[in-house]
Amino acid sequence: MRIGGLIFLAIVIGLLFLMDWYVFQGIKSLTSNLQSSPLKQGIRWAHWLISLGLPLVIAVLYVKSGRMNPYFMFMGSLFITMFITKAVFVAVLMGGDVYRLAEGGINWLADHTVGNKGNFMPGRRKFVSQLALGVAVIPFTSFLYGITKGKYLFKVHRHTLWFDDLPAAFDGFTITQISDVHSGSFDDMDAVRRGVEMVNAQQSDLFVFTGDLVNSVASEFDRWVDVFKEIKALHGQFSILGNHDYGDYHAWPSAEAKLANLEQLKKHHASAGFRLLLDENVEIEKDGEKINLLGVENWGIGFGQRGNLRKALTGVQPENFKVLLSHDPSHWDKEVKNFDQHVHLTLSGHTHGMQMGVEIPGLRWSPVKYRYPKWAGIYEEAGKYINVNRGFGYLGFAGRVGIWPEITVLELKRKTEAS
Repeated sequence: MRIGGLIFLAIVIGLLFLMDWYVFQGIKSLTSNLQSSPLKQGIRWAHWLISLGLPLVIAVLYVKSGRMNPYFMFMGSLFITMFITKAVFVAVLMGGDVYRLAEGGINWLADHTVGNKGNFMPGRRKFVSQLALGVAVIPFTSFLYGITKGKYLFKVHRHTLWFDDLPAAFDGFTITQISDVHSGSFDDMDAVRRGVEMVNAQQSDLFVFTGDLVNSVASEFDRWVDVFKEIKALHGQFSILGNHDYGDYHAWPSAEAKLANLEQLKKHHASAGFRLLLDENVEIEKDGEKINLLGVENWGIGFGQRGNLRKALTGVQPENFKVLLSHDPSHWDKEVKNFDQHVHLTLSGHTHGMQMGVEIPGLRWSPVKYRYPKWAGIYEEAGKYINVNRGFGYLGFAGRVGIWPEITVLELKRKTEAS
């Protein structure tokens, strides 16, 4: 590691220790009136044991198994939970200390005016520590729920989209979309199976999967093939690749090994009953009319630009109705929406909605919006639509808080003069 990196790491460790020390002051205040000395000392020592021990365990897991391992992600998620909880605790505690400092300053001025040289700084009020603890419980319980339950709290999002030129036979045609399975993160077979059952329960005409079947390695999907091959739709099941599917985040012994992994992943798509679209298109026919389903390889700003939309449109007439599968929504902003052929609907994923945020009536927010303007749900410009799926699985943070795993159902409708 370079000197700059070591300095940065030292600063981060120093700031984390400073936060833990500050939290410790609040804990001392909270436990000051405990009658049992062993209990008092036990609580205080537990704070340091968790604060120092958790990063050590994470470091060992990273060295032994890498960052895509479920155990590493789980422990890392606990660290994130504790960090956010402590940050909230410190923020409230600091507010009380700012007030204390202001009060102390006023006392100092008053005392020195009359020649009093006594102690002017009031002690930390226990009430402030209690308030800090009460407020910090909110993110702690929210994140703990997200890690234990929220990551499998599948939600169905329904959208109806209207088009002037949708073939009449496809009026009312339904598409179920899931994205970002990240099977290497799953740790509950029954929960995943329930999610797949919810997919089938939609009884859509078409099923599509928009990339990231695994975290890095094709073998992660081995035990999930039989689960996902249960997904069926009348007009077929189709899929594309996402940035994680190419094995770019794994240390391969050779280029040949990396290529062999990709070929095995493609076989997994077939074994699950998914027709993998690699810069190509298929015709979906209904009652003598057709629409084109296109699928491109991953194309995203900062995540590789392998996909070739021009190639995927080979043989497609410009006037045909088109649905595009493209994993990364930045592709739509940078190319698709301005392409010389009109692509009516693009289905993407990739963002996961950052797996944390707020979605309530009147407010929809996630930190990921500052990286991806199109981060969840339906967006439209000039009659061209994109749906960004929030993801079926999870990665990195082994949970979901406020942004639940998604199954999208889109209904295509034909505009008429009456509508």
